[in-house]
Amino acid sequence: MPSDWVCPFFPNLALMWLAVSLGVVWSLIWKGIALWHAGRNAHLGWFITLFLVHTLGILEIIYIFAFHRVVPRPQKVSHLEPLAPRKRR
Repeated sequence: MPSDWVCPFFPNLALMWLAVSLGVVWSLIWKGIALWHAGRNAHLGWFITLFLVHTLGILEIIYIFAFHRVVPRPQKVSHLEPLAPRKRR
């Protein structure tokens, strides 16, 4: 079986494997970011959908830029005044 028959878009198998590998890395990066945000925001439906559906990062990018909400984190604010240094006797 000639290698040209495998995929007409790539002239050889090495180029095809390179394209597939880059696609997998691209997808895993976006999927990891989107799943992390969905988990932190308690979006269970989005988390399950993003986990099960593989769209080469397209659905993940849509979630991150359209549906991801930024949850403000409480800041540590001390309402107490600093103690004055004690006087030595």
